[in-house]
Amino acid sequence: MKDMDMQHMAHHDSNDMGDMDMGNGEMMHMGNLKLKFWVALVLTIPIIIMSPMMGVNLPFQIVFRPWSDYIVAILGTILFLYGGQPFFSGAKAEVKNHKPAMMTLITMGISVAYVYSIYAVVANDLLNAKPMVTDFFWELATLIVIMLLGHWIEMNTVMNAGSAVDKLAKLLPSTAHKLVDGQVHDVAIADLANGDQVQVRAGEQIPADGTVLNGATSVNEAMVTGEAKLVEKRAKDQVVGGSVNGDGTFEMKVTGTGESGYLAQVMKLVSDAQAAKSSQENMADKVAGLLFYAALTVAIVAFIVWLLVGNLALALSIAVTVLVIACPHALGLAIPLVVARSTAIAASHGLLIRNRDAMEQVKKLNYALMDKTGTLTAGNFKVADYQSIADRLTADAVLAMMAGLENGSSHPLAVGILAAAKEHQLTPKVSQDVHQITGVGLSGTIDGQTYQIVSAAYLDKQNLAYDQQTFNRLASAGNSVSFLIQEQTVLGFVAQGDQIKPEAKNLIDSLKAQNITPVMLTGDNPQSAQVVAKQLGITEVHAGLLPEDKAKLVQQYQADGSHVMMIGDGVNDAPSLARADIGVAIGSGTDVAIDSADIVLVKSNPNDVVDFLALARRTTRKMAQNLWWGAGYNVITIPLAAGILAPLGFILNPMFGAVVMSLSTVIVAINAMTLRLKD
Repeated sequence: MKDMDMQHMAHHDSNDMGDMDMGNGEMMHMGNLKLKFWVALVLTIPIIIMSPMMGVNLPFQIVFRPWSDYIVAILGTILFLYGGQPFFSGAKAEVKNHKPAMMTLITMGISVAYVYSIYAVVANDLLNAKPMVTDFFWELATLIVIMLLGHWIEMNTVMNAGSAVDKLAKLLPSTAHKLVDGQVHDVAIADLANGDQVQVRAGEQIPADGTVLNGATSVNEAMVTGEAKLVEKRAKDQVVGGSVNGDGTFEMKVTGTGESGYLAQVMKLVSDAQAAKSSQENMADKVAGLLFYAALTVAIVAFIVWLLVGNLALALSIAVTVLVIACPHALGLAIPLVVARSTAIAASHGLLIRNRDAMEQVKKLNYALMDKTGTLTAGNFKVADYQSIADRLTADAVLAMMAGLENGSSHPLAVGILAAAKEHQLTPKVSQDVHQITGVGLSGTIDGQTYQIVSAAYLDKQNLAYDQQTFNRLASAGNSVSFLIQEQTVLGFVAQGDQIKPEAKNLIDSLKAQNITPVMLTGDNPQSAQVVAKQLGITEVHAGLLPEDKAKLVQQYQADGSHVMMIGDGVNDAPSLARADIGVAIGSGTDVAIDSADIVLVKSNPNDVVDFLALARRTTRKMAQNLWWGAGYNVITIPLAAGILAPLGFILNPMFGAVVMSLSTVIVAINAMTLRLKD
């Protein structure tokens, strides 16, 4: 298992949200980002005080040339090399992938600003250039600080992603009871090999996949099927590593360890899905990429034109001004501020946004695939009916006797019977010698008489008479029916069914209203699945599924270009949650499912999906608005800085450019704060 863990950890290193993606894979640790921001801020304050903004002295500035210029140059150099490092790394990755975006645009802006500013200091203070050359240290410092702040805000609002693979690995115990020559030896799981014989005791997790050799028990395989029902196991039956053994003790032969085991296969499915689920190129990067090419083109054209009509110094100054003005101050905060606001709103409404890219996918959604048990239904069985068939017993007596036999059991059906007895103020009968009988059910004694709790399948096998019409009616309604018998005589029955969450119907109706097709995926039997689907109005149903089946179905729905949202809560849902365009985990579900998802419903309310969809659409609109505001500044000022209106006698006033730069940043901040879930 250790080898297997190491092999799969690589995928999750790249998905750790404690790191910042600085452009197509280049990562920066969150702690380093925070430190860089604070160091950059400390360096920026004296630079702002001693450096003019676009050549214009502000009222609060203190300039004492040449020493203030030298101090600013030294501080600016440190800030450029230290604070700019993440952007250099990001730009390198973007250029390498032939996709210039935000990091490339920032790197171009701060590099041009720094080099030209150093040239300005040399020209002004050492060469006494006339007229004085404008430096851009003010712009350099503020851009680095704002961009670091923007990324810090963005990363700080996203929950650190756990490792789903780690959680899966923890489902297996650390040791196993290996049988050697009839003696039990505790060994590490990693030391197990196919063919080894292992003893599994009551209540323990099964250490590996295997075949039962002797003994009988019932196993909780909810991690495999998603269903809470215990599954009886006897000789020659297959068991899955990580599932939980019931009351019995059995011996098994190991058939699957390491990468051949079931959990290892699920781990691979999750890892492969997460690796294949590439992060979407966000809107800000797309805009920044266009601005990069636009600014570079305009700067080159402006340089050539002004070189022809003016001189080298003027041409160079105008070209540099164009490139510096293109620096995305407003764009740097446009998205992070909306993300921060959106995340705060989501949290207050029981939504945890773990991957903001999922927000942008909502507008493309075609299908919503969802698990049944625990997602659409509560996963808690409730008695729907109980009756006596024997003249000597009342219905309450049947329920009390069955509660007595089930007393102390954690089986979901047992919990339902005990809850019903309590609800009807019935005292469970005192039972003794209660035990599981493989292939039969539960057996025990009450008042010296032996009773059994069995299924309809057992009655049919034994040719025992019962009311099949009543059974079919209850079963077709999605109920599980348990019978109480004594000496091959049916005394009565209890029917219980899982309860549909009250919010589930609104979820389905809302999805349909948004032209998103709801699809049910479940490990449950087709009959029960169809009952729930019919009540909720779901027409597409896939039942009897294993984890790999769900993940394959997600891929099948995606095959024609459709976008898929998956909603689930169990280990068996983890691969499909990771594979889907948007993975939504029920908060009460397993850690594995939560760590594989993009969105977590903290309150486990499926109706919160409706709120998520609404918030996502509003968030995307706010992002688009902010990008227009942020990019609008560049659209206006870049041509003006290039001198497009020079023939009309208008040259961009540096102060005008500075004011518009500041105003655009303020506007995107205010607009982000106006985001609401509902009007």
